[in-house]
Amino acid sequence: MLKHTRDKDGLLVGGEQYPFKQAPKNSSTLLLSEKTTAEPTVSKEVVEATLGDGVQKKELSELEAVPTLILVTTYLSFLMLIMFAHMRDFIGKILNPEQYVQLREQSGYAPMVSDFESLWTRRLYGRIRDCFNRPITGVAGGRVNLLERVSKDFNNTFQFTGRVLNVLNLASYNYLGFAQSEGPCADKVEEAMHANGITQASSRAEVGRSRQLAETEDMVARFVGTEAALIVSMGYATNALNIPTLVGKGCLIISDELNHSSLVSGARLSGATIRVFKHNDVGNLEKQLRFSVSQGQPRTHRPWKKILVVIEGLYSMEGQFPKLPEIVELRRKYGFYLFVDEAHSIGALGKRGRGVCDHFGIDPREVDVLMGTFTKSFGAAGGYIAGSKALIDYLRLHSHSAVYAESMSVPVLAQISSSMRMIMGEDREHALEGQQHLEQLAVNSRYMARRLAEMGFMTMGDPGSPVIPLLLFNPAKIPAFSRECLKRNIAVVVVSYPATSIITGRVRICISASHTREDLDYALEQISDIGDLLMLKFHKDKVAKELEQSTSTTSSKKNA
Repeated sequence: MLKHTRDKDGLLVGGEQYPFKQAPKNSSTLLLSEKTTAEPTVSKEVVEATLGDGVQKKELSELEAVPTLILVTTYLSFLMLIMFAHMRDFIGKILNPEQYVQLREQSGYAPMVSDFESLWTRRLYGRIRDCFNRPITGVAGGRVNLLERVSKDFNNTFQFTGRVLNVLNLASYNYLGFAQSEGPCADKVEEAMHANGITQASSRAEVGRSRQLAETEDMVARFVGTEAALIVSMGYATNALNIPTLVGKGCLIISDELNHSSLVSGARLSGATIRVFKHNDVGNLEKQLRFSVSQGQPRTHRPWKKILVVIEGLYSMEGQFPKLPEIVELRRKYGFYLFVDEAHSIGALGKRGRGVCDHFGIDPREVDVLMGTFTKSFGAAGGYIAGSKALIDYLRLHSHSAVYAESMSVPVLAQISSSMRMIMGEDREHALEGQQHLEQLAVNSRYMARRLAEMGFMTMGDPGSPVIPLLLFNPAKIPAFSRECLKRNIAVVVVSYPATSIITGRVRICISASHTREDLDYALEQISDIGDLLMLKFHKDKVAKELEQSTSTTSSKKNA
């Protein structure tokens, strides 16, 4: 195994003066040696206990159990849709050419978007556009007010009917229920605006670094268990603008194949070499590491300046956790830097809501860079980067998100600090409320996932995930499920290609602590009816057989 000596902060030593930006010059050629003793450790018992309780056993390989007929009809359905789309374009250009002017060359200028590039948007997405971008009003809590709209021209345009529908919200990332217009958090936001106004109207590098911002950053660092933290006013930019600051030409990024678009953008902007490993496959990750370390950079075979492994704390499209304990073991073995995106896991996972490290019982210092957002569990906006003080000081001087971007506004900072204080139990007036939110979210998530599985639906994700993907497969069932839910006053998000693979279209059910048991039972009852209508209970026979076996076993024990 490779030896990379680290200091007490978990940073590689022996490099240049800039923290993280420069790695040891021999970072990809160091030979086998013993582990360093200065770094925090995760006990073997913790790893085994975490991976042995079934949390990580539910993999995407479950798709192999899907009936072949379902997969074949799904592929054929997409094939037919694409064929008919091309036929409509071909005939339309002959019979109605004026509608295709924007897709043709005009006055010597090429079209901005070709007809082939826009085919998916025009002919497939356009058919089901009523299922997306539905306008709401009011607070996106456990229930939300939806503005009803209709289309009379096949979803090209929409008109509001004037009706407002109050629907059960299974679509928002309001995991802990802090997105409220009244209550302790809203009161703190109002007080902060009266005291400090709305915004500093400046970047933090000029006059945008306020006392409120500094105190909130210190609180974030304490919350996640690191020395320091940097707050960014936009969640997407937290990844897209900070990854290029950490790595560059001559560096290597090894990224999970299902990482979020912001991580992909940041990796591409960095100029570093990018390699992808199979989703949550630690064996494939190690294979990539061995090859990268032994071969070095392309053509020259020089050692990589730095190797950065990028994963997520909760994959929101799959509802899965990373195999963090095993990846931490690889980090010790190969000495790479580890970047964990906790956009969906922070606040939603762990007994204390401290994210994926809290969930697995891992010291946060085992992760070099912890990233998270405030748009989900905290009911706010923006994101943060947390790590060692040296790392954060470097980002404050070199990251475009700190030097050029506008500092986070006052009401958003107040929402972050007030909700975080409640989770940490530091708000004396509401000391227990934060923990109650955490416990309610955990109970709701497990209850919903268990009941859906008992009904025979094919779901993905790990136990305890607040995101529960329910597989729909066939493209015709994707809009049908969304429309049937809306008829029953339930708001859901359906997802298909290219956001997922072409055969794994799904509805992504998001659970919140603000949902009551009555809310969940109503949703389960209606989803069960829709499942029968659309024939989505692919495991119904399997569940019935298991229930029969369980009943017979119980009867045998009683008779004995």
